[in-house]
Amino acid sequence: MSLAPLARIPKAELHLHIEGTLEPELAFELARRNGITLPYADTEALRTAYLFADLQSFLDLYYSLMAVLVTEDDFEALADAYLARAAEQGVRHAEIFFDPQAHAARGVEMGTVVEGLHRALARSEERHGISTKLIMCFLRDRSAESALETLEASKPYLDKIVGIGLDSAEVGNPASKFREVYEAAGALGLRKVAHAGEEGDPSYVWEALDILGVERVDHGLRSLEDPELVARLVRDRIPLTLCPLSNVRLRAIDMLEDHPLVKMMDAGLLCTVNSDDPSYFGGYVGDTFHAVHEALGLDHDRVRELARNSFVASFLDDDEDRRARYIAEVEAYELDDISG
Repeated sequence: MSLAPLARIPKAELHLHIEGTLEPELAFELARRNGITLPYADTEALRTAYLFADLQSFLDLYYSLMAVLVTEDDFEALADAYLARAAEQGVRHAEIFFDPQAHAARGVEMGTVVEGLHRALARSEERHGISTKLIMCFLRDRSAESALETLEASKPYLDKIVGIGLDSAEVGNPASKFREVYEAAGALGLRKVAHAGEEGDPSYVWEALDILGVERVDHGLRSLEDPELVARLVRDRIPLTLCPLSNVRLRAIDMLEDHPLVKMMDAGLLCTVNSDDPSYFGGYVGDTFHAVHEALGLDHDRVRELARNSFVASFLDDDEDRRARYIAEVEAYELDDISG
């Protein structure tokens, strides 16, 4: 089915885990290439496994399926497949997360991951019309020492990495655990983001801001529970990279119609909409725009605001002309006669 025109409004995607774009078809193709047997009969059997009770049940499958990613060619194929889909969904700029510790634990070195991804990203603008940046995430359920080792291993590749993030299981793994590695990354000139307030309460967002010094909060779903936090986020114009379809699939909210996106925008928060792990959560970013438009009754002004915010919140500070061009595309995009 073709994507509704409204969903193809020009946009940036700022919360996207490249490992979470692994579609079942590509997973089986890479498994065959690398002599790996998956514990599923076929792609449909694998898709039926994408029903999650919570964040941890998702992570268990997410990490196990990474076994098919072995060579630079595999990571290149993964990124190129995402970029092709993203172009169809109106994406003009993508800031892409990757999880080096999850690959290192399988014996796949940092260079294999970064160089493979970079092959696809380096030609993305020419092939797909999408500019890109790469953000390295630390796994918050691993040790602080492991994060520091990962940062050290990344140093030969920092010309290809723009920033750091923090993901995986949130509750019980406070941001304070990673103060040292964030300080070290900041000294290297890396931009800083972190997952916070997805399943964890607003205190996790406070720590990300005050201890890690993040410039963007990934998720921040529960921020509305703390009016003082909302005031801080509004005052400092800290963007939130919300992922509504992910929130439903991981049971953070029961139904998309219950999502607080509209209340967050009404409160003056700088909200963006993203896909998170689209292969697992039922839609890429254009699909997500369409879904929230339908479920929350977003009018065209709100849709345009979300698209504009995505570029405002991006790390395009090094190319303000490009950012301005992208925002001009948003403003020029015809929505008045578009339904869906």
